[in-house]
Amino acid sequence: MTTDDPEAVAEEVFAALADPSRRSILASLAAGGPATATDLADRLPITRQAIAKHLALLSEAGLVVAEPGSGAGSATGWTRPR
Repeated sequence: MTTDDPEAVAEEVFAALADPSRRSILASLAAGGPATATDLADRLPITRQAIAKHLALLSEAGLVVAEPGSGAGSATGWTRPR
């Protein structure tokens, strides 16, 4: 998120949270800690490809953070911002 306008920030966050799949992803990260898209696909009834798209949107809204190389091998792990 690159704006300082509180209304624009709120709009982006609420748009990201409007989708039940994205809320499920956030709940899974909160309960299970950092995870790759593959890990999340194993936990949730959502494809890995769909999870990757949802994570990108959640990241743009500032709700998750990518941690490159923190997953198995060189996979990107995702977590909540600190």
